[in-house]
Amino acid sequence: MLNVLREPRYRKLFSAQVVALLGTGLLTVALGLLAYDLAGADAGAVLGTALTIKMVAYVGVAPIIAALVNRLPKKAVLIGADLIRLGVALILPFITDVWQIYLLVFILQSASATFTPAFQSLIPVVLPDERDYTKALSLSRLAYDLEALVSPLLAAALLTLIDFYRLFVGTAIGFAASATLVLATRFPPRIPIASPGSVWHRTTLGVRIFARTPSLRFLMAMNLVVGAGTALVLVNTVVYARDVFALDNSSLAVALACYGAGSLTVALNVPRLVERLGDRRLMLLGAAVSSAAVLGAIAMTAAATAGWAGAWWVLLPLWLLIGAGNSMISTPSSRLLMRASDDTTRNYIYTAQFSLSHACFLITYPLAGWLGAVSLTAAAALLAAIAIGAGVVASRSWRSLTPSPVEEQERIRS
Repeated sequence: MLNVLREPRYRKLFSAQVVALLGTGLLTVALGLLAYDLAGADAGAVLGTALTIKMVAYVGVAPIIAALVNRLPKKAVLIGADLIRLGVALILPFITDVWQIYLLVFILQSASATFTPAFQSLIPVVLPDERDYTKALSLSRLAYDLEALVSPLLAAALLTLIDFYRLFVGTAIGFAASATLVLATRFPPRIPIASPGSVWHRTTLGVRIFARTPSLRFLMAMNLVVGAGTALVLVNTVVYARDVFALDNSSLAVALACYGAGSLTVALNVPRLVERLGDRRLMLLGAAVSSAAVLGAIAMTAAATAGWAGAWWVLLPLWLLIGAGNSMISTPSSRLLMRASDDTTRNYIYTAQFSLSHACFLITYPLAGWLGAVSLTAAAALLAAIAIGAGVVASRSWRSLTPSPVEEQERIRS
């Protein structure tokens, strides 16, 4: 998998992704502490609103920006987004009101909604070989999972030496390093592309391509499976750990680490799994694993709320399976985007995937939180129903797809 780092352009771009992710991780910790400093006991509400603003920017702003910047050089777009994020990180320590957090978070996440799809659509151009691209996808997933584990530890270590306001400086350094690495990368020659139609036409182009392309409709259903499992873990784990099982803060880290370990394990093995199973078989297997684990969480939750302390040791492997199943879906998903796109549509399709996948979280996160506040068992049951239903829809849409070479060979042998 590390062979792709021998390609100097990808190595610099991957390094830019890693340092930007570390900066974002520090920002997450610092923003939580800033919210508490400004709002005290209402910090949770502030962060909840900030996360909602983040998702709104991802879902609503990304397609509009993609349409507006389509004619600009991709290097300029990436560096500009990094510089905007750097500027916001440097301003955040000086704000004095909660509304300012909301405004700056919207600007920062709009810049991220510009950077991420443009970055993702560039990788298949730098690594046109499909096997190399698959390895790059695994490395990218690995970077996201490691960031979730490493950034909080790094922030905790830094906070023993500095106050939390200086974490924003670390965030700015990460974005500055990312911009520098992008600047140092020799991009592929830019092919002039005529913009297809009006701004509105370009804004909605990616979603319309999703709607009429069977493989992308399949991916849309898969996104909802990931959204259901992710919501159960990210929204309600703290409730399980602290309220249901009455454990300390470290238990939250342990449970999330199990989820991350499952995702990491699969990401490391995706190149081999794709070779053996093909993209869609692997993604359907991931949907089955994740859905079964969320279904198992119903019984685990019922037992835990009835007073069985041993249910904690059931939760941990369930979380590991959800992480593994989600990674089976998310890691190879960009291969479907690559095949469904060309030079004229690639950025629109990647942007649509970015927006539509986060739109799933706008559905599942509130359901997990609001229903979980009333009944964790009911929340797990609803999320399981969503995951299973989406998996069934994806499985049925798969039948209309042209099989991959691996799947076709398997059909011939059978």
